[in-house]
Amino acid sequence: MRSTPQYVREMAAPETLGLDTRVAFRTGAFELLESMPEGEGRLVVDLAATGHVDSAGLGALMLVQRRAAERRQAVVLENPSDELRFLLNITKLSMLFEFEPAGV
Repeated sequence: MRSTPQYVREMAAPETLGLDTRVAFRTGAFELLESMPEGEGRLVVDLAATGHVDSAGLGALMLVQRRAAERRQAVVLENPSDELRFLLNITKLSMLFEFEPAGV
């Protein structure tokens, strides 16, 4: 049996993920998800430079995660701020994502 390679795509989220940036972010994420075979792959979203996420940005993250789930892929949030982690926890959305580094 042949082993299947692990596909990983990475993208950096904008400094502010919100109303003005949500469409470009979502479009870019969808393109990366679709560049991997269905049923395989992880999209790593680097949030190190992202200082603010509003409700529109949170919605964009949810839509990206939904598309990944439809394609049986994973979305990994890398370097999320404490604010974003808190927001994802209180909205019960944190369980939809993987986080790196995991111990943070």
